[in-house]
Amino acid sequence: MQKTMPPKGTGTVKPQAFFDLLAFLVKANEGGAEFLANLPAPSAPAAAAGSVRTAPMPAAVAKRLAGLPAVTDAMLASPADGDWLAWRRTLDSAGFSPLRQIDRGNAQRLQKAWSRAPPDPSSNEITPLVHDGVLFVHSGAALVAVDAATGVPLWKYQREITRPANAQRRFDAARSARVKSIALYGHAVFMPTPDGHLVALDARSGKLLWDRAINSGATNTGLQLSSGPLAARGVVMIGASLGLTNKGGCFIVALDAATGEERWRFQTVARPGMPGGDTWNDAPVDERFGAGVWTTGSYDATLNLAYFGVGHIHHCHAAAARDRAPARWTSNDGLYTDSTIALRPETGELVWHHQHHRRDVWDQDWAFEQTLVTLGSGASARRAVVTGGKTAVFEAVDAATGKFLFAQDTGLNNLYASIDPLTGEKRTDPLLEPVAGKPMLLCPGNLGARNWPATSLNPATGLLFVPILESCAEFTWAPRGAKETANGGSDIRFSPKMRPGSDGKLGRMMAIDLNARRIVWTQRQPMPLASSLLATAGGVVFMGDVDRNFGAYDQATGAPLWKTRLPASAEATPISYSVNGRQYIALVSGEGSHLGSYNRGLVRAWRSGHRHLAAGIRTAALADASALAPGKHCREQVFPCAQRCEGDARQVQTHEHDEQPRQRVVKPRQPAVSPEHVGGVEPARKTDHGGHHQQRQNHQAAQRVVSEVSAFRIARAFQSARGSVQLTSPCAHADAGARIASSAASLIV
Repeated sequence: MQKTMPPKGTGTVKPQAFFDLLAFLVKANEGGAEFLANLPAPSAPAAAAGSVRTAPMPAAVAKRLAGLPAVTDAMLASPADGDWLAWRRTLDSAGFSPLRQIDRGNAQRLQKAWSRAPPDPSSNEITPLVHDGVLFVHSGAALVAVDAATGVPLWKYQREITRPANAQRRFDAARSARVKSIALYGHAVFMPTPDGHLVALDARSGKLLWDRAINSGATNTGLQLSSGPLAARGVVMIGASLGLTNKGGCFIVALDAATGEERWRFQTVARPGMPGGDTWNDAPVDERFGAGVWTTGSYDATLNLAYFGVGHIHHCHAAAARDRAPARWTSNDGLYTDSTIALRPETGELVWHHQHHRRDVWDQDWAFEQTLVTLGSGASARRAVVTGGKTAVFEAVDAATGKFLFAQDTGLNNLYASIDPLTGEKRTDPLLEPVAGKPMLLCPGNLGARNWPATSLNPATGLLFVPILESCAEFTWAPRGAKETANGGSDIRFSPKMRPGSDGKLGRMMAIDLNARRIVWTQRQPMPLASSLLATAGGVVFMGDVDRNFGAYDQATGAPLWKTRLPASAEATPISYSVNGRQYIALVSGEGSHLGSYNRGLVRAWRSGHRHLAAGIRTAALADASALAPGKHCREQVFPCAQRCEGDARQVQTHEHDEQPRQRVVKPRQPAVSPEHVGGVEPARKTDHGGHHQQRQNHQAAQRVVSEVSAFRIARAFQSARGSVQLTSPCAHADAGARIASSAASLIV
């Protein structure tokens, strides 16, 4: 109730009022008065910075968690096969699981083992972590630890966020938060918060260890901690993003893992007088914006280097316009935007950088995962960093020096006229140079042919599995006056468009052989991909799309092996772990992300313009806001796995060949744009038409009742009086587990 009520004034009602209302409702039920009388006396009020809302732990739970091993540097470098200790499991960002129990031969037997609601409503992009049978998952301003085999909660941390004096009436920082990952190190779990802090919690109890404000002005400047922490060598590193109005741009900061004290801060926008400081067209620091870090970094223990990708320039003025006196003009490369940077974890020293795209005024960030891979074998083996920008061009650079090795172009961009095979230097198409007021077609658009959903690398085969979106955008440069420029924001406008000649297949998954430098296979589908990819040693790669599908595919061919329908789109990062000898696949589905909203807008736009080709494209009856009136088509039962919706897969199939679904459909509007994912450009109101914002709110409201953390495993055959049978109900185990969870949940106030 506190997160959603009253509808037009969240945050305006005193917290105690909600408890009073709850007490009234309980008392009105039979036996309610007796229940209230037997409740223990209230504890001391929670501190504003954050608190652990738990009753005393049962002795068995406390004993189990007390034995949870500390996570060491050695464990992070080579984790146990059954653990998932970091964002992409290992600090090389491979996103690969060595587990092989689930394979190509039995993937079709995957069934849901358990599910539960996330700890706090928020946007998605979430990655659970697993250590020694305990699963940690964050959302909004909360983090919960659960039994990884059953989903039974163990403890929960709930942060209380103080409402700023100048906050809008509908203030809900947790609801809009999106954080890709948390981190485990020592006995602590580290979580970025919606109000710009990093907190350390005891992984064994949820107790707050320390709380550090990363940027005291985060609320006013718009900076966010949307990536996730990277822990190594006694420090926890994290980047700040969304520097549209933050004068001087973004940064990476390192805190002492034990105390939270700041060790160093690296400015991703180079300062005058420092290396790279003369690459901003002589613009003063206060007019340098952008260079966000919105993906968790990688780390190579042998080289002792931490790697981060940096985003683009947030407006053209500082880098595109050459209106200063020639004698003063130096360079407009805009370091360290669109670069891979290598830092020493202990000091923040910049060891090397490689700028993939100089002077990026087209919002084609190279801000994504930096995957460490060994190319070649024997004496010719070479450690490399592989990363790709929004153009879906993937490049490899030497991990020790940053020297360019090669580029692999997937053929989805019209921006690069050529790429130098020796240096990686890119020559952009002169016809796409920004011209004030002139619209131009850019492929991909500011959404990118790839975005935050991460790739997955099988180190044994050298195959990199890549999620791709096929789309373009019309972009227009709208120069502003000196005062507006000095205040930040953006001077580029984007309007999403389909690729010329599109057949409506927006989603694509590709396998790239990094050693042979070739594309092995491509799997295309109408629905845009929504999740990061997950490859395992069983020869399977997992992927989710915006139409609530989550499936397993053959790594060798891309052929589908298994698919299930989730309660909502899995715009998150799936993981794999094992408990008691059984392998699980876990992921979070729910309220979605800005990227997902944008993608669904493209699906609607294509259907509107190509209705004669729309047959066979599945209708996202639940995941699409336009197909649901909030709260009217779904009902939630006691157990999370028992949620059923009237717009589920069976009803959607009845619309499969219809040009439009039978439910009322809101007229398509231009999709809302995320500043982080699409370059800080909110569409001008004159092109937004005012409708899609409400549509996206409806979509999020509809998905609130179906957000869940789900874990899947292979169904076992067992002997009965009638012989060997298969478990056929996806809730066969979850109902029993949920009964336990419902009683255990009473420990969480």
